[in-house]
Amino acid sequence: MSIRGEIIGRIGFVYGAVVVIALIIIGAILNIQYGQAEKWLKHEKVNFRERTITPTRGDIRARDGRLLASSVPEYEIRMDMVPEALTSDIFKAKIDSLALSLSKLFKDKSKDAYKKDLMAARYRKERYYLIQRNVTYHQLKQLKEFPIFRRGQYKGGLIVKSKNERKKPFDKLASRTIGYTFPGERAGGVGIEAAFDSVLSGVPGKRMEQRIAGNYWKPISDDATSDPVNGMDVITTIDINIQDVAHNALLRILKKHNARHGAAVLMEVQTGEILAIANLQKDENDNYYETFNFSVGEKTEPGSTFKLPVLMAAIEDNYVDITDSIDTEDGIVNYYDHTIRDSKRGGYGKITVQQVFEYSSNVGMTKIITQNYQGREKEFVEQLYAMHLNEKTGICIPGEASPYIKYPGDKLWSGISLPQMSYGYELQMTPLQVLMFYNAVANGGTMVKPRLIKAIQNHGKTVKRFHPDVIDKRIASPSTIKKAQIMLEGVVENGTARNLANLNFKIAGKTGTAQIANKKYGYKYQSKVSYQASFVGYFPAENPRYSCIVVVNEPSNSQYYGNAVAGPVFREIADKVYATRHEMHTPLDQVDAGIQELIPYSLSGNKNDIKYLLNEFNIPIDDKSAGTPWVVTTRTNDDVKFQNRLIRKQIVPNVVGMGIKDALPLLENAGLHVTFKGHGIITDQSLRANDVYQKGQHIELTLSNNF
Repeated sequence: MSIRGEIIGRIGFVYGAVVVIALIIIGAILNIQYGQAEKWLKHEKVNFRERTITPTRGDIRARDGRLLASSVPEYEIRMDMVPEALTSDIFKAKIDSLALSLSKLFKDKSKDAYKKDLMAARYRKERYYLIQRNVTYHQLKQLKEFPIFRRGQYKGGLIVKSKNERKKPFDKLASRTIGYTFPGERAGGVGIEAAFDSVLSGVPGKRMEQRIAGNYWKPISDDATSDPVNGMDVITTIDINIQDVAHNALLRILKKHNARHGAAVLMEVQTGEILAIANLQKDENDNYYETFNFSVGEKTEPGSTFKLPVLMAAIEDNYVDITDSIDTEDGIVNYYDHTIRDSKRGGYGKITVQQVFEYSSNVGMTKIITQNYQGREKEFVEQLYAMHLNEKTGICIPGEASPYIKYPGDKLWSGISLPQMSYGYELQMTPLQVLMFYNAVANGGTMVKPRLIKAIQNHGKTVKRFHPDVIDKRIASPSTIKKAQIMLEGVVENGTARNLANLNFKIAGKTGTAQIANKKYGYKYQSKVSYQASFVGYFPAENPRYSCIVVVNEPSNSQYYGNAVAGPVFREIADKVYATRHEMHTPLDQVDAGIQELIPYSLSGNKNDIKYLLNEFNIPIDDKSAGTPWVVTTRTNDDVKFQNRLIRKQIVPNVVGMGIKDALPLLENAGLHVTFKGHGIITDQSLRANDVYQKGQHIELTLSNNF
């Protein structure tokens, strides 16, 4: 073979080999792409994933905008020790500065310890090295400016993982009502958190992550596949100042009487808005916590507080009037083998129906009901049903217990059921259900649904507002409602709650003292009887604005009557509301002239100015304010009381009761545009106190010279 032929043969062989290799490669590619596609896609899925980005949960706020529950961001800081752009020269030049910065920020290790750990992680080529957990947003901002880290994720190896922790700034206050949700598979929860979970939780986002050595997952980029939509805010009806009073007043009484648990609820009469709701229970260490919402979830025999709807049923059916006479004899009456007694030894004798209610005579109640409804038991119970006493309130949070008003013919109905029901036994209701009924009496017969939520907001803009929900415009005739109001006022003026009478405003209400039945042992266990003390009513009696119920379960230090145990909590809450609600105060031209001569009227305003003036005239001051330059003044027979008037940023101040000299600079310094009409004391303001406002917003003040 010639040299030329040999060369051509070799070239042909090379070309042929190249073609064969190329065909093999193409075949392998086609095989991987199509024949083994499913296998490699599965492999890719193992190393890549789309992670859900949890949105920031919305806030739960008090009626004045203050936070009741909020998601506080916390971060986990990790580091990719060997990103391509982080050369050895850069690392060596900056490691000392980074170690020093970390040591100063976290104060958990020395500079040398940080440097040693970082260099060891670099040597191990760790891609997901843990720097610190539970880092705050403020710390994160500083950390992003540290040497190496300021280069970012891909050049400096900084990896930030975020999570949100739910915090309650006011700790125990209304804690159970605010509630919580269960994470993961235990979906559910309690309180507002659970009821409005879909509103608060927002919409999750997505982000791609890659598996790296050590079975860690690292974000591929800082950009999300889809951005999360943060949750909206829920604005509640709770007044945090009144909530604080209710909580601590209840706590003191529970401790004083060594009680098992208790509840207190304050509600606006016309709107049904709940301003305060406290629930406290004693633990094994004798400390009290909000572990259960007794106001909503616990139904018990209410005892004497149920005498109001019972008498209203009899009055509505025209069987009795409050002026009719009832002979309670010696205070003892028997029904079959069951003896019913009055608390007064020897009984009350012959008294009116109104006095039966005021003195809380069990004998009188049983006589009224048995004499008029014996043989007509269904008529009696159906009248109770007509007043919605067998219905839930429908409050927005989960866990409300159903009331139990037994019906004639039920399995548990007996010959003593009618007399027992007449004074609040053999039936069950929750504190909130009892309060809703009394609130309807205070509201002239209009029953409104108890309400915890005012609005839903998104970035400060209201997207939904909640309005009063009327259950029944008239639960009884106007004349029956009026007689019920007279009886409730009589309880405080002449009856079992005389200790709650108030010089500044009138209270109307009813005491309750009920024996607690044990499911297994009845009303007596080991020769002991447990009691539930309660007081429910409204104020001011002549123009009802607020209704309130207080229930104390198992007081064990000798006292157990409603007026002595639950009544003081009611009184303390009412006094605080009165002190902070100028519209409840008696107009000055109606104040007794004799008192005016002793203690002069003082405008609310600057504490130092008022104090100086009162001291000049030797007028006694009871200063209960603390740490604020602005006070609300209240005149008593003996002195002028100072109470805090809180001024908060972006919250409309309450200037009612002030003079224009104090109010004008206060409002203008807050960024509001002020106009006013009239002269004298400020009696009204166009922007509602404690609402959130925007700078430049207009507010008009109305002044009156009635002082």
